[in-house]
Amino acid sequence: MVRIKPFRAVHPPKELYEKVAAPPYDVLSYSDCENLARDNKYSLIHITRSEVDLPKDVDCHSEIVYKKAKENLETFFNNRYLVQEDEEIFYVYRQVMNGRSQTGFIGCVNVYDYINGIIKKHENTRKDKEEDRIRHIEETKCQSEPVFLSYKSFLPLNDIIQNVTARSPYIDFISADKVRNILWEIREPSVIQSVVDNFKKLDCLYIADGHHRSAAAVNYALRMDEETKNSGGKEDREYHYFMAVVFPDRDLRIMAYNRAVKDLNNLSEEEFIVKISERFTISEVSSNDKDGGYAPESKKEFGMYMSGRWFSLTIKPQYYIDDPVLSLSASILQNNILEPFLGIKDPRTDKRIDFIGGIKGTAYLKSCVDKKEYSVVFSMFPTTMEELFKVSDAGKLMPPKSTWFEPKLLSGITLHKLD
Repeated sequence: MVRIKPFRAVHPPKELYEKVAAPPYDVLSYSDCENLARDNKYSLIHITRSEVDLPKDVDCHSEIVYKKAKENLETFFNNRYLVQEDEEIFYVYRQVMNGRSQTGFIGCVNVYDYINGIIKKHENTRKDKEEDRIRHIEETKCQSEPVFLSYKSFLPLNDIIQNVTARSPYIDFISADKVRNILWEIREPSVIQSVVDNFKKLDCLYIADGHHRSAAAVNYALRMDEETKNSGGKEDREYHYFMAVVFPDRDLRIMAYNRAVKDLNNLSEEEFIVKISERFTISEVSSNDKDGGYAPESKKEFGMYMSGRWFSLTIKPQYYIDDPVLSLSASILQNNILEPFLGIKDPRTDKRIDFIGGIKGTAYLKSCVDKKEYSVVFSMFPTTMEELFKVSDAGKLMPPKSTWFEPKLLSGITLHKLD
């Protein structure tokens, strides 16, 4: 049984949505944040990445950064760049990118559903990144960005979405990333109750993106329980809920998450090809996609670009392991090339490897090698939602950088105030 509730959303006034909305905090470099914030006093970046309003030599994890976020949030309220609803409501949120749309509910889900495995994860988190978001919540008493969740498509919920989206939207605008963002309110008590009741019929939800945000919300709630002596008590205080956008799996698209490696671990190109041919069938290929590169056609195949040539690599049957995690493209590449031949034991920390979202295409991958920035790049077959569900249902974790969702959730559509 999944618990979801409406909430007194914080959001921009209608006329400011386009100016307040910003990309997620964790996909931006400092210079990106500077550029977004410099000429836009309304940008949510002033809250999610408040270090942009401090001297450059300030550590982004210092206390003054979180206090600045709180100060900026108060300024946004005082100046009415953000306002809060008087009543608890749900939203339906649609994003349209390159002719595709994904449409889901915005509401709040319970931290104890996460703790009890009803909200399932597939990725490890880093304590330092968790702590950063916990401190942000502690200081602002606000969740400024949603977690991206999915459910296995369920007809009654899909019908609610269809009915709500048949009427005129509350907001409809195109963000800087060329994604159309459309928002509908759900204010009718009967429809709100129907959303709550139908989510209760689901066995679980799955985290698609936002593992650090969800973990931070959970740990903040546990700290608050400890401070307020609520351990084992009520589970329905506002801080027991975190804001999420929940999409049916039928709408979601995972793109490839490609790899670029800076050197061949002291191997010549010929030696490297001999090594990997022990485990892969290799053939030189021409372009097979619109970008002029090579995109693999199954999870057992990889594209590889090196010294002006594209290759197709297909794992040999004896090296393929039929397991929810070990059969993933990211696992096959890691266990059969990156670690044994290129010496990359931990891709999360090794400075010799970078990860490139499939949104950039294979032409960009090719350019990474042509510009001599990397020695070799690998184009990956995208992870599927079915694979994500299998790993999560098995209680296992995917390798780092296994999924790249597009479009990214826009921040600033709604915020969740905890006090």
